[in-house]
Amino acid sequence: MTAGLDGAVRVLLVEDDDGDALIVEELLAEAGADVQLRRARSFADAKLLAADVSCVLLDLGLPDSQGLQGLSWLTMHQPHAAVVVLTGVAAEHLGAEAVRAGAQDYLVKGDVAGNMLYRVIRYALERQRAEKAQRELDAARIYAEENARLERGLLPSPLLTDRRLTVATRYLAGGQQRLIGGDFYDVIETTDGSVHALIGDVCGRGPTEAALGVCLRVAWRALVLAGRSAGEILATVQQVLEHERQDDTMFATLCMTSVAPDRKSAWVRLAGHMPPLLIAGGEIRELEAPACPPPGLGSIADWPGSPFRLDGDWTVLMFTDGLIEGRIGPGPERLGSEGLIELIAEARPDGLSDDQLLDRIVDQVRKLNQGDLDDDLAVLALGFRPRAQP
Repeated sequence: MTAGLDGAVRVLLVEDDDGDALIVEELLAEAGADVQLRRARSFADAKLLAADVSCVLLDLGLPDSQGLQGLSWLTMHQPHAAVVVLTGVAAEHLGAEAVRAGAQDYLVKGDVAGNMLYRVIRYALERQRAEKAQRELDAARIYAEENARLERGLLPSPLLTDRRLTVATRYLAGGQQRLIGGDFYDVIETTDGSVHALIGDVCGRGPTEAALGVCLRVAWRALVLAGRSAGEILATVQQVLEHERQDDTMFATLCMTSVAPDRKSAWVRLAGHMPPLLIAGGEIRELEAPACPPPGLGSIADWPGSPFRLDGDWTVLMFTDGLIEGRIGPGPERLGSEGLIELIAEARPDGLSDDQLLDRIVDQVRKLNQGDLDDDLAVLALGFRPRAQP
């Protein structure tokens, strides 16, 4: 509620007739109404004054505004203000039309007592607040539903049959935003027993980037299941990005890891993305691969990669840059890949599972940053434990 300096409710009377305006002033004074009344003699003047009031008493018969014209402008440009329309007896039907069009109530001139006028103003303010609260609830519900749809598209359930494999994931929206961003991941096992894991990041944040991320992830999964080559997968993902992005500045980074059916070797491929980490045999190391431009920033004819050996228990940790770009103190220094490796090394002696390890890492990264991270982060840990029952 907008109040004056003395706490009174600010009310704007839009009335060109001096006699009718005087009657309204006297009725409010008679009722002892705690209002600060201002008057506009035309709707042009009302436009200048309406931003700073809680309630507008609007005459529907002004020289520069007839019928519901003024009400339409107020509901569009000053939706915070409750509107009570004033009509003459001959135009009483307009009052009902005005309520249907967005006014909180209407009064017929010459048929109003002081207490009634003040009560109508107070009720109008209460209805306005209730309607605002309902709109916010509806918006929050739609927001949550949209977030859930995007989350299902960006962060699907792994498609695995090998019970020796484990997948642990974490997603954290950057800053104070609630809507999921453009980071995405996926894990699928194909019919030949190979396992393919993807993590990606659409540059930027918000629903537009998230929707684009969904398109890229779905395209990647379809191409992998269809048995396409790595080069064809990346070229098609780039084509999808170019067709679906809203402007030419949008791009994405990708990291793809493909594990052989015997789980003893794998390939890693990068497209503008930071390399994943291999945690195995008491070591933690980056899995480097040839440089390849990210989709959206260059033409790609092939997707070269690098093979690496796997032995015993192992975990491949894939992540987006939000995980390593957090600060590690009050200065500009960032965590980086080396800092992440140190965090993992410190946690390993505790014998944590991959799920517990991700909790520890994300918690430590946030603590070092002294609060919420600026960017979204997604982390995917693909683990193999050969002693697990198939």
